[in-house]
Formats: sequence, C-alpha cells, structure tokens
Amino acid sequence: MTARTLTDGLSAARTQVASRLDAATATVGLMTGAWALLIGGLSVARHRAFFTGRFDLGNMTQAVWSTTQGRPLETTDAATGEQFVRLGAHVDPILAVFAPLFWVWPSPEMLLVAQAIIVALGAFPAFWLGRRWLGDDRLALAAAALYLLYPPLAWATLTEFHPVTLAAPLLLFAIWAAEVRRYGLLAVAAGAALLTKEQVGLALVVLGVWMAARGAPRAGAALAAVSAAWVAVSVWVIIPRFSTSGQSAFIGRYEALGDSPGGVATSLVLRPWEAAEVAGTPERGGYLLALLLPLALLPLAAPLLAAAAVPEIALNVLSSWWPQYSIEFHYVAVIVPFLVAASILGLARLRRAERPEFLVRAVERPGPVALALVVWVALSGVVLGPLPWWDAVPLGSDNRAHEYRGGPHTDAQREGLALIPDGVPVSAGNRFGAHLSERRRIHTFPVIADARWVIVDTRQPFIADRPDPRRHALRLAALRRDPAFSTVFQRDGVVVLKRSPGP
Repeated sequence: MTARTLTDGLSAARTQVASRLDAATATVGLMTGAWALLIGGLSVARHRAFFTGRFDLGNMTQAVWSTTQGRPLETTDAATGEQFVRLGAHVDPILAVFAPLFWVWPSPEMLLVAQAIIVALGAFPAFWLGRRWLGDDRLALAAAALYLLYPPLAWATLTEFHPVTLAAPLLLFAIWAAEVRRYGLLAVAAGAALLTKEQVGLALVVLGVWMAARGAPRAGAALAAVSAAWVAVSVWVIIPRFSTSGQSAFIGRYEALGDSPGGVATSLVLRPWEAAEVAGTPERGGYLLALLLPLALLPLAAPLLAAAAVPEIALNVLSSWWPQYSIEFHYVAVIVPFLVAASILGLARLRRAERPEFLVRAVERPGPVALALVVWVALSGVVLGPLPWWDAVPLGSDNRAHEYRGGPHTDAQREGLALIPDGVPVSAGNRFGAHLSERRRIHTFPVIADARWVIVDTRQPFIADRPDPRRHALRLAALRRDPAFSTVFQRDGVVVLKRSPGP
C-alpha cells in the first residue's frame, strides 16, 4: 500500500465520519442526553421518596447482587420465602450483564440510571428510520422526538426497573438493522432483546414475517424460527425448571382461558369468543386508544410492522391483572418500538399516497408536518404522561405526581430503614424492599420465615405488591403479639420489629 493510497483512505474515512456527525445527528444526541438525565433523575427521586418497591426494583436488585456474590440471579420467592433462580419467574438473563456495573456502583440507583440511558438510545434508530423512510432531517428528528416523547415509554422507564424495558431500544435497533439488512447487528440486537423476557420472541416472529414481505425471506424466516424456538424453550423448559411451583407464577392472570400455557393457547384457537369477551371491556378499549392516539393513529398505515406489537397487546388485554392493560407500567415496553416504527413508516406511506387536494400541501411540507407531529405527541404527554409538573397544567396528568417528592413521612421511613443491619434476613413491606434487597434473604411482608427484623408502613399497607389495609393490620397485630418480636421503632406509621435472641 502506497503512502498516497493510505492518505486517500484516511481522508475518505474522515469524510464519512464527518458526514455522519452532522448537525441533525448531534441534535439527536442532545435530545437523548437530556431525556436520560431527566428520566434518570426522576427515577432516582422516586426511589429516594420510597415509591419504588420490592416489586420490582428490589427483585431485580437482589438478582444482580446475588450474581456479584457468585449465585447467578438468585432471589427470595415472595410467596414462600424459598431461594430460587429468577429464571423461574421470568426468563430475563440479561440482568447478569449489570453485575459488573454493580461492583462499581452497588446501589439500586445504578439500575435506574442505566435503564434511562439505555432506553434513551432508542432515539437513534428512530432517527435513522426517519431519515431512510421520510427522506428529510426535520422529519427524522421528529421521529426521534416521537420515540422520546411517547407517554408509554416514559411510564415504562420511570416505573421501577425491568429488564424488558430495555427491549424498547433493542427492538428499534433490530427493526433498523432488518431494514438496512445489517444482519450481524440484527442478530445482536434481537438476541439481546430475547434475553429481556420470555415472550419478546413473539414480536420478533412477526418482525421476521415483515422482513420476508420486504424482500428478505431467508433472514426473516431465520429470525422467526429462532425467536419462536426461544419462546418455546423459555415457557416449557426454563421456567418450569427453575420455578418453585413447576410452572409460571403468572399463568393465573389468564385463568379465564386456561390453567397452563397450552390451555390458554388451546382456548385462543378453539374458543376465540371467550378471549373476545375478556378483551372487550371499556378499560381495555381505552388502553388501545392511549397507545394509538399519541401517535396520531399513524401505525394503522403500516399494519404489518405494527402487527409485531399485537402478541404483547393480546397478552395484556387478556390478562386479569389491570396494570397489564394500562400504559403506566413496563408491560408496554415491547409494544412501543413497533408502534413508533410503524408510525414513521405509516407517515412515509401517507406522504407518497394519493390524497385529497387540500391535504397535499399539508402532508408534503416537511417542516410543518414535523412540528405538528412533535406538538401532538408532546401534548399527549401532558394529558397522559408521568412528568410531575403536569398536575399544575389544565387537563394535565396528575397521576402519581406526588411520587417524586419526599416529606415528613419519608423522614420516618429513612429513620426506620437505618435501623436494619446489612446482610441479616429481613421481612419488609413492599416500599422498603427496594432499599433492602442487597442481601441473601429478604422476605416480603407478611412472610416472616427466618427474618431477624421486620419493617412495615401502615400508611402503605402492602401485602406483597398489593395494598390490603385490613389484612395488613391483622397480620401486623398478630406479629406484635408474638413474644419472639419486640417493637423497636414506631413513627408516622413506620413500624420496625426485632426478633429476640434465641435460647
């Protein structure tokens, strides 16, 4: 290789890098950083105000902490007090990746901040898809903003830490890689997404079909086959192998359709009217509108890509557990990337399609279209989103706005928490569980088992992950009567009990 050839090659490389690091890309970087800083900061504030819980930040923290101690993904079962590998609840081994970070920053807050940063990175593939499909940087920036401002994404990221929330950016990277046929990146992104939860592969099966329809039948078939196989192995092999009961603890949410994954599948095929009856409620209809309206119904213009969200939507609307058919929890994480990508593709199709004359100028002018899209999704965030200052805005959401602020009760929670020694077995109310899970044994009240200490909050009377004031009061009263325990702290509803030393 001559010196001139080398010089020319380096010059070409610099030109390529410079072209990629243009103003629009830099803007996406700034948007990504600002969103991560905002959502990460609010997530930490919510945790410090004791509005995270054993369900689920504490569960994840214990699994990661146990991994650092040489017991991969070990947790304490909330119902029985038994130790088990988390794969018996959900197949999300990607949690182990956070163990090295936990050595550096051994705190649940690390998980919350890392989640915000990783999720924010999904703005880049949204931007790249916008550039490819819409052909204008203003519209591409609007695509990135659409992802970051979409209310369900903010809710999923702010509500605890869940491995499946990481699927949102990973799946967007997978969609972009599939579109540009970068199959190595597709394998990495899709493979990582599969490790965030057992059912994520159902969406990737549909993505494989979409790839085949767009001229990549072999790659699409391979993605669909591998994803379907992983789902089957996860549901019928891994979960039963590690579960304390021999099957998923969540199958009861579908008891109207069956008492096992196979039974539910059979009902869907042979008695679909039963599923329609479960799904056809006003609450579930409102959930679908909350998913589609912030995106201006654009996913409907790209139905095959949007269809990749359908398996997750079906799992949610068929469940009896109401958070699954709410946009305010992590159950939307797999849905978000496909609806956002379908919105971008749908807008591209609308701009190319024949339309009435009065719409021609409005749709073809990139600047006004981009502005309208951003304003619309931003306003939907005011009405439906989680940011705490919207409660002061007319029609603004005040849902859970109080969760980011502490007060006198928070001081009492901190004081009670400070009494619990590190490492000892403890039984904790849900709101304390996220702060106490860096130990081998942590039980969720009212499970006591071998706990040396118990801490509960009568103002937040959780039985496991559900408020139940009557049952909580009965179980606490019974514990107070137990001569083996004595009350060592009581203030503003926070109660700490200590087991007396044994004989």
